[in-house]
Amino acid sequence: MKKVVDDIRLMTKISDMYYNQGINKQDIAKQLQISRPIVIRMLKSAVDLGIVDIHIHNLDLIQHWHLENQLQKQYSLKECIIIDEQPNSDALKQSLGKTACQYLDYNIKDQDTIGISMGSTLYYMINAMKPTKKDVTIVPLVGGQGSMANDLHSNSLAHVMAHRLSGQAIPLLAPARVANRHLLQGLLKEESITSVLTYGNHLDIAIVGIGYPNENESSIMATGYYKEHEVEELLSKKVVGEVNMQFYDIEGKTAPYKAYNNVVGVNIQKLRKVPLSIGIGGGTKKANAIKGAIAGKYINVLITDVSCAQELLKDES
Repeated sequence: MKKVVDDIRLMTKISDMYYNQGINKQDIAKQLQISRPIVIRMLKSAVDLGIVDIHIHNLDLIQHWHLENQLQKQYSLKECIIIDEQPNSDALKQSLGKTACQYLDYNIKDQDTIGISMGSTLYYMINAMKPTKKDVTIVPLVGGQGSMANDLHSNSLAHVMAHRLSGQAIPLLAPARVANRHLLQGLLKEESITSVLTYGNHLDIAIVGIGYPNENESSIMATGYYKEHEVEELLSKKVVGEVNMQFYDIEGKTAPYKAYNNVVGVNIQKLRKVPLSIGIGGGTKKANAIKGAIAGKYINVLITDVSCAQELLKDES
C-alpha cells in the first residue's frame, strides 16, 4: 500500500503551498488534514527528489562564509567578517572601513553607548556612514593630541560619528600618552577626564583598530608619541600588537609593557565586558596582533581580509 509521504502529487502541492503561497506548516497540515510531521517530511523529500530546487542568490556577498565559520569556531568569536584581498594598504583600510560601517548599520540601537579608538581605518568607516537618526552616545577610547592628522584622532572620529548618527559625542580632552606613570596618575585624578573614562564601564559597542608597532604606516607610529628606540625595545620584549595604544604579547598580556602603556584612555581590560567589541585589521602582518587581541579577549567580533584569515587558521592548524 502506498504511503501518504510517497505521494508525489501531494508532495508538490505541499511544496507550492509552503514556498509559493507562504502558508506555514501547521496551517498546511490543518487544510490537508494530515499531521505536521508528515508535512515536514514531505517538504524534505521534495528537496531530496528535486521537486523543489532551492537556489540562493547573492552568494558572492558571503563567498568567505566557510572561512568565517572556521575562524568563529576556532577563536570563539561572536562573529567574523572577511573581505577580499586588496591591491594596497590604503585600499584595504577603505574596504575594511566600509565593511565595518555596514556591520554597524544593523547592530547599532537607540540608547547605545559606543566607544571608538583612532586611526585611518576607522576614519574610512565613519566616512562611509550615511546620515541617520540614532539616539546614541559616542565616546573616544583614548585621548587625542599628538602628531597624527587631527581627523584620525579618537576625539575627532567620535565627533564626526556622532554627527552622522545625530547622537552626542563626549570629548576626552587629554593627550593620548604621557611620559611616565606619575603624570598619568595625576591626570587620572581630574574629574573632567575620569568622568569620560567612566563610560568605558558601560559600553554597548567598542570599535578598535588593531595595530602593531613596527608598521611604518600604522596609526600608533603616526602619533609621534613613540621613538624608534622604544619600538626596538618593544619588539625585543615580544610585543605583537596594540589596541587603544596599549601593547600586548601573543597571549594578550599587557603587564610586560606597563612602562610603555602610559595612555590616557579606557583600559583595554574593560573591553572584555563589552557585548560587541569589534576589532578591525587586515593583511598577513596583522595576524599575530589579531591573535593576541583575541587571546586577551579585547575583541569578540573580527573584521579582516582573506589573507589574514588564512594566516590565522594556518597558525592554529
